[in-house]
Amino acid sequence: MEENLFEQRTELDELNRSVQSLKTEIGKVIVGQEAMIELLLAGILADGHILIEGVPGVAKTLTAKLLSRVISVGFSRIQFTPDLMPSDVIGTSVFNPRDNNFQFKHGPIFSNIVLIDEINRAPAKTQSALFEVMEERQITVDGQTYPLMPPFMVVATQNPIEQEGTYHLPEAQLDRFLFKIRVQYPTLEEEFHIVSNHHLMKGNQRIETVSPVLTAARIQELRDKIRGLHIEEKLLRFITAIVGATRNHKAIYLGASPRASIGILNGAKALAAMRGRDFVTPEDIVYIVPPVLRHRLVLTPEKEMEGASADDVIAEIIRSIEVPR
Repeated sequence: MEENLFEQRTELDELNRSVQSLKTEIGKVIVGQEAMIELLLAGILADGHILIEGVPGVAKTLTAKLLSRVISVGFSRIQFTPDLMPSDVIGTSVFNPRDNNFQFKHGPIFSNIVLIDEINRAPAKTQSALFEVMEERQITVDGQTYPLMPPFMVVATQNPIEQEGTYHLPEAQLDRFLFKIRVQYPTLEEEFHIVSNHHLMKGNQRIETVSPVLTAARIQELRDKIRGLHIEEKLLRFITAIVGATRNHKAIYLGASPRASIGILNGAKALAAMRGRDFVTPEDIVYIVPPVLRHRLVLTPEKEMEGASADDVIAEIIRSIEVPR
């Protein structure tokens, strides 16, 4: 048993070093935004998709591009627009006159890290193309199934302010995102460093200075280790109590599903491992609950009229439930 614990401890030390290396490499280009970077890395380790919301110019797209650079995997970018068709995302069958048959031409979704810019700009028909691939990591076209190579992760961005020409994302699609990360403006000191670095680099991008840290195979190994992390039964009950409370709260019209409970569990395990522990604490759960739940809850019209946000209601729910010790 002691040897087992030692092996697990050593593996977590290696994971912690890898996470620190990832943060260091991303930090060569990105100033601040520690919360966004931490949740992005937790999303990779927990095998989840991530929705990033923020105003233009706060490095949402750049961070996603850096993520694919520090991890030696494939990367593709899709700009969602109102005229985008499902075939523009998943691919289409093309007739080959030489062989006298149709051959499937892969779309940009066939990659490892897929950045979808302004995901709420495409209509429901195109959004539906993401349902199968986000949940089952496969594409079915003309009765033929094409599995995607792991790791597969969708990182989508959206602008919370500009609503002209946008579409509401279906609740079923939102539920497939593990986290919704809200990106804030940098502090004055951080913005000074951003401008100063830009001046010193004479406007050149520093993205070329970022080096790969992890491979696809290594990510799979780390994910397997994280799934085996210990969590006490009282903490599992704490998770289900939080999610259950969203279904009976007077301010919430639509609560979270069991997929949210599993998301909190997986996210808390990844966070614990990143912080050097082989067990989950209540603090891990409390930290991970808002990004897991904020996009899954629909508030009542009355509550929205009051100007309340999903984060306000989530904080109220957490305060109402006794934290296990």
